[in-house]
Amino acid sequence: MNCIFCNIINKQEAAEVLFENDKIISFLDIRPVNYGHTLVIPKIHYENFLSVSYDDLSRLIEATQILCNALVKSLEPDGFNIVANNGTAAGQSVFHFHFHIIPRFNTDEFKFRPMIKKYNNGLMKEYADKIRLAINS
Repeated sequence: MNCIFCNIINKQEAAEVLFENDKIISFLDIRPVNYGHTLVIPKIHYENFLSVSYDDLSRLIEATQILCNALVKSLEPDGFNIVANNGTAAGQSVFHFHFHIIPRFNTDEFKFRPMIKKYNNGLMKEYADKIRLAINS
């Protein structure tokens, strides 16, 4: 397996590391949406969100909050996005799970505007029933 994030963890690739402990590493994205765009990753290779252990997910959330606080304090953005792409259809290009923290500014050109759908004719209940069935099985 040739994973750029594993190479960063193993110090085989350079990165601008912001935070590191025994389980988590965080560094600046080399292709930022805005300056300060940060990645937070587990040191264990997990392909996507569904494969991350509960313990490591908890540590990821804790580190993500630490990094968000640091970004807000240092860069003074108007807001921020926390994003995790899972699967090619969702835009995942590095298959080592990670959170993106993207500082947002009222003047930035980045627009995240989804095409909103409507549920009609009982479709909402149909989807809810499918999801509840999966939860309870």
